[in-house]
Amino acid sequence: MTTELEQQLSTLQQQATDAIAATDTLDALDQLRVSYLGKKGQVSKILGGMGKLSPEERPRIGALANQVKTAVQAQLEQRKADLQAAQIEAQLKAETLDVTMPGVYLPQGRVHPINSIIDQISDIFVGLGYTVAEGPEIETDYYNFEALNFLPDHPARDMQDTLYLPNGQLMRTHTSNTQIRYMENHEPPLRVLATGRCYRRDTVDATHAAVFHQIEFFAVDKGITFTDLRGTIQLFLEALFGEIEVRLRPSYFPFTEPSAEVDVKWQGKWLEVLGCGMIDPNVMKAVGYDPDVYTGFAAGLGVERLAMVQHQIDDIRRLYASDLRFLRQF
Repeated sequence: MTTELEQQLSTLQQQATDAIAATDTLDALDQLRVSYLGKKGQVSKILGGMGKLSPEERPRIGALANQVKTAVQAQLEQRKADLQAAQIEAQLKAETLDVTMPGVYLPQGRVHPINSIIDQISDIFVGLGYTVAEGPEIETDYYNFEALNFLPDHPARDMQDTLYLPNGQLMRTHTSNTQIRYMENHEPPLRVLATGRCYRRDTVDATHAAVFHQIEFFAVDKGITFTDLRGTIQLFLEALFGEIEVRLRPSYFPFTEPSAEVDVKWQGKWLEVLGCGMIDPNVMKAVGYDPDVYTGFAAGLGVERLAMVQHQIDDIRRLYASDLRFLRQF
């Protein structure tokens, strides 16, 4: 009986060696592992006959069985490592790029004039120590009008000027809502640049659009004067256009007092480019600032208007036509 079990174990080991060597997939290799070494595998079946052996013979057959199991396990692990290495090598060969092949041509993109002017202005004010902030485009009446000192009967609130939503909210008409939201959550001193898309019920023509971009900058601190505003505007416009003549004309905005319109001398003509003024004390009170302690200035401009001036574009609609012949010029 002992000789028969020894022969079976020897034969099994040889069969396992041949089968493992011939296996070429990891799944098939795992099936061999279960077939030979599993609880119901061939080694276990052979060892089932050890019950008929004498106590003196069992240790020797048990040791031989462990040797066979160890050898088969080692062969399985080695074959698994070889198959995995071959699989990785095949994958690397399949995914290897031929760097000598010509690449696929992709035309170089260009920055849109609107994005370009926003980037330029942002760089100028960040260089002056300003923080860039954004606000929601869907806004409440409070942040868009009331906190900015618009009276209840102000024409800007009318349906023909503002796009109201069914839930009582509205599409913001300027980026000044960002000013209120930022001031509510930050204590002076402040230097902030707000950018974003705005909406008004305008008739679209060569100089007007219902959807447009606006940039607003404002500062709040102790002792800020109109002179600071004037100097900031002069520096900003010169950084954007080069040496240029600038003038301020008295104007009116609900959220600034005094207020002014800013013109630049461009190609022999005066062009209005932005509105500005000292932040109205009522706006200061709305955000919890003491107007007897803090003062500030604010200014806003239309991005499309500046882009049209900078690039001598004659019609604002060209900026939104997605005409590649036009965009490739920039």
